[in-house]
Amino acid sequence: MDNKMFQVSTLQALAAGYTRSVITVQELEGLGNVGLGTFEGVDGEMILLDGVCHRARQDGSVTRPAPDTGVPFASVARVEGGTAFELERPLGIDELKHELTSRLDEAFALNSIHVATVSGTFDSVSARSESAYEGDHVTLKDMLAITQREFVFEKLDGTLVCVYHPDFMDGINAPGWHVHFLSEDRTRGGHVFDLSLARGHAVMHRIDCIEIQLPTTIAFDTYSLKETSQEEIAEVEQGR
Repeated sequence: MDNKMFQVSTLQALAAGYTRSVITVQELEGLGNVGLGTFEGVDGEMILLDGVCHRARQDGSVTRPAPDTGVPFASVARVEGGTAFELERPLGIDELKHELTSRLDEAFALNSIHVATVSGTFDSVSARSESAYEGDHVTLKDMLAITQREFVFEKLDGTLVCVYHPDFMDGINAPGWHVHFLSEDRTRGGHVFDLSLARGHAVMHRIDCIEIQLPTTIAFDTYSLKETSQEEIAEVEQGR
């Protein structure tokens, strides 16, 4: 089925610390051509673009993960076509999210999932990534406090992969826009929490179906997924 989001696990599970492999990178690439996520042990930020999976390392450098690399959490879709529009004035991250959300509002589509790509020229991109953390029942917030590093890219071209989930899907994924960046030369990237976009070309896709692959290990059922607060998830999502 086209226009389907394939999600690996849930953000609530990742936030609670379930970071074991659910599927592999090779399997994930067969399920979508654009999306985002992370890797086993939260070992870097994932950017899936043009059907190719990339890993942003702790220093912001980008590599290709091995096909058998484990994936504990991801949201990907197989899309083509879409609604295209130009972004012809400078935008910060909040302005960009507002512009994208306004497009959804105008189309009466705020209760649907969306995937957007924004390719353009950036004056700066403030992002983060992290290295792997070994341990069970350690929250994502506590992991990132140890392993996360922040960095700023300046004066470069690249693409934002933006995934939107409506408010009622809170816990399955983060409500609103979740944004990752990949440079045009595929050497730099990460989870975005601020940016200055000089100009860009956006393509938006409406998703009307979601399939979720939950972990199948006994360990998954030892996590209390209700204990992670939405405030904590929002704090992690904003990179602070």
